[in-house]
Amino acid sequence: MLPAILLFVLTYALMLLFSNYRPYIALTSGVLFIAFGMLPISDAFGSLDLNVLLMIGGTMGLVRLFIDSHMPDRMAEWMMERVPNVQWAAVCLSLFAGIISAFVDNVATVLMVAPVAIAVCRKLDTNPVPFIISIAVSSNLQGAATLVGDTTAIMLGSALDMSFADFFWYQGRPSMFFVVELGAVLSALIVWFLFRKEKKPIHFLGARTKVTDFVPTVLLLGTIGLLICASFAPENWNLPAETNGLICCSVLVVGLAINVCRKRTSEALLGPLKAIDFETLGLLVGLFLMIGGITHEGVIDALARLLVKLGGGSLFLMYTIIVWASVLISAFIDNIPYVATMIPVIAGIAAEMGVDATALYFGLLSGATLGGNCTPIGASANIAGIGILRRENYQVANRDFFRIGIPFTFAAIVPAYILIWVLFGM
Repeated sequence: MLPAILLFVLTYALMLLFSNYRPYIALTSGVLFIAFGMLPISDAFGSLDLNVLLMIGGTMGLVRLFIDSHMPDRMAEWMMERVPNVQWAAVCLSLFAGIISAFVDNVATVLMVAPVAIAVCRKLDTNPVPFIISIAVSSNLQGAATLVGDTTAIMLGSALDMSFADFFWYQGRPSMFFVVELGAVLSALIVWFLFRKEKKPIHFLGARTKVTDFVPTVLLLGTIGLLICASFAPENWNLPAETNGLICCSVLVVGLAINVCRKRTSEALLGPLKAIDFETLGLLVGLFLMIGGITHEGVIDALARLLVKLGGGSLFLMYTIIVWASVLISAFIDNIPYVATMIPVIAGIAAEMGVDATALYFGLLSGATLGGNCTPIGASANIAGIGILRRENYQVANRDFFRIGIPFTFAAIVPAYILIWVLFGM
C-alpha cells in the first residue's frame, strides 16, 4: 500500500508544480502503476470510464461547430438589445453564460461570451474586468446543473449511473439542477449589487452578427433530447453503459459529415476535431489508471475508514467535511483530479457507514464546482477569462477577482449545502 500512496502523492505534487504537463505526468504515473504490478494489466482497461471519455470528446467537437456558427454571439446580442443599462447587462451576461454552461463546457462558454462582453464594454467605455470575472464564475456554477455541463458532472453521473433526467429529479426529489439554480438566483443578486453604480444606458451596439449555420444548434439540442430519451429507456433494453457517450460521439459524426459536405475542405473535418481537448482526455485516462491502482492496493478503503473515524460515524458531520473541504481544496487545485479521486472514496465511506451516499456525492460535486470560484487559479474557466483580458491589455489584480468570486461562491454554496442535506441527507 505504501508504494502506491507515495507514487500517488508524488504524481499530484508534480501536477501542481508543472501544470502545463499534467496529462503527461498522469499518464506516466498510470503506466507506472501497471508496470510495478499495483494495477494488474487485466484490470487496466476496466478502470477506464469510457462513457466519460466519449461524452467529453463528443461534446467538445459539437461545441466547436456551435461556436463556428456564430449562434452564441447572436444570442448574446439579442439579449443585450433588451437590457436598460450596464448593471443589468452584467447580470444578464452572467446568467446567459450560466445557461450555456449548463450544456456546454465552462471554458468554451467563457470563450463564447467573453468577446461579446468586451465588445459591449468598449462601446460603453466601461471596464470589462468585472464583466469577464462574473461570466467565468457563473459558468463554473452552472456546470453542475446537468449531466453534460462539466467534466465533474459527467464523471459523477457515470459513477452513479445517473441519466440526464436524474439531474432534474432523483429518487423522487428535486435534484442538482434545482440546487444549482437556487444558487444562481442568489449569486445573480450579488452581481446586481456589485454593479449597482453602473447605470449608464445601453443603446445600439452595432451591426448584428449573422448566423452562418443553424445545423450545429439543432444538433446540440438534438443531443440533449437524445440524452433525455435514453434516460427513460426501459431497463430490459439493456443499453450499454457507454450509451450517453455513444450518443454524443454519434451526433458529432453527423455534424462533421454535414460540415464536410457543405464546405468540402479538410478544415471542415479537422477544425472541430482539433477542438477536442485530448490533453484533458489524456489526463483523465491517467487519473483513472491511478485510481484503479490505489483502489486495488486498498488505499481507497483505508482512506474511507479514516474519514469515517474523523466523522465520528455522523453522516451530517461527514457531509459537512466533504462539502467545505471540497470548497477549500478546489480553490487551489483543479477539481477534475480531486473529484476523480474522491468518488471511490465516498463509495467506501458509504459502505463503511452503511448509508445512502447521495448527499455525500452531491455535496462533493457542489463544493468542488463552486470552490474553484474563490481564486483566479481555481478553475480553468477563470484562467481562460483572465487570459482573454490580458490579451486585451487589461490587468486583473487578485483583489478584483476576490471582490466578485468570494461573495459569489458563498451566495451559491451555502443554500446548496442546506438544500442538498434537506433533500437527501435528512
